[in-house]
Amino acid sequence: MSAKVYFSRTITPEKVLELYKLVGKELNGKIAIKVHSGEKGNQNFLRPEFWKPVVDSVGGTVVECNTAYNGPRRNADTHMELMAEHGWSKYFDVEVLDAEGPDVVIPIPDGKMIKENYVGKGILKYDSMLVLSHFKGHPMGGYGGALKQLSIGLASSYGKAYIHGAGETEKIWTQEQDLFLKSMADAAGSVVDYFKGEIVYINVMANMSVDCDCVAKAEDPCMKDIGILASTDPIAIDQACIDLVYASEDEGRDHLIERIESRNGLLTIEAAAELGYGCREYELVEIE
Repeated sequence: MSAKVYFSRTITPEKVLELYKLVGKELNGKIAIKVHSGEKGNQNFLRPEFWKPVVDSVGGTVVECNTAYNGPRRNADTHMELMAEHGWSKYFDVEVLDAEGPDVVIPIPDGKMIKENYVGKGILKYDSMLVLSHFKGHPMGGYGGALKQLSIGLASSYGKAYIHGAGETEKIWTQEQDLFLKSMADAAGSVVDYFKGEIVYINVMANMSVDCDCVAKAEDPCMKDIGILASTDPIAIDQACIDLVYASEDEGRDHLIERIESRNGLLTIEAAAELGYGCREYELVEIE
């Protein structure tokens, strides 16, 4: 089996919408649109204007979740203020899913590291999801894409600590690296199961720093932009992005690859594939 991943080297707001439509999956009911709101001071996150055509077309609510580290994105009030400052609430309906407790606990019966996932109770309002991911490096995960958005991206503040600590929140920053990566794969799968696969994924390979959009003082992008990808398979779309980085002849690719490999980032993809909610094999359908 293989998944279709649509790809264009043209990076525009209009091309995002075009690729979304090419995927051919209609999202029904009340739709959550997961974005990264961008840490205060971060220069690389993709702005709301970039996502506006696809969000307007889908007609959903832009959702975010609080962080497990200190800063304006740690609690809902200051997170919403930052989202207004960054322009999200100017254009869209916006919700912080874990603004109020208690968290929703999603069971992970087949989880290799964790057996439950904690997400904000706001998720109960939604029937399907569009996951908009900025593909780039990540200080702990090695890289950030669709699987990262599904896992620590969608987890509540407590849930983020739970995933980072592989079930031991007190080890949020000290847990063995591979256990954290496998926990991300577990958590991502629980969200796929929760929505019964009613999710579409878009990864944008632009502004590719070795740092995540959660870093206030991130490194500047280290390689040239590559393109936009869209799929219904979160594993395939991340694998395709990784392959495009490795295939690039851009001289800055080595810096990004070093970040991915030094954190063993591919383990998240491998662990996710073992769980079976997607596949690493894909057909890359390139359009102009």
